[in-house]
Amino acid sequence: MILISTTAVPDHVGGALSRWLIEPCPGLFVGTVSARVRDELWAAVSASVGDGMAVLVHPADNEQGFAMRTSGQRRRHVVDFDGLQLIRFAADAGSPQSDQEEIQVNL
Repeated sequence: MILISTTAVPDHVGGALSRWLIEPCPGLFVGTVSARVRDELWAAVSASVGDGMAVLVHPADNEQGFAMRTSGQRRRHVVDFDGLQLIRFAADAGSPQSDQEEIQVNL
């Protein structure tokens, strides 16, 4: 099963996704497709996301059981932390922390 979440993407992106997946709420697409179809859908979405953003979550053979891919402008970035995919929030452009390039993670 895969999940694709879109925000502020062109209308044709949602139309293309709805051919393969269902849309239980606006901008959220869910379905079961092969890895090849998933990769082709993601290539089409990421190529036409424009000023919006998109996130793909799909099963993977790792500790978490899933992998994430992102495309477009966003505050959240997927980072690899010892084999785990975690989300890092980017600082706002006007905030004092925006000059820092690296955020330290303490566990």
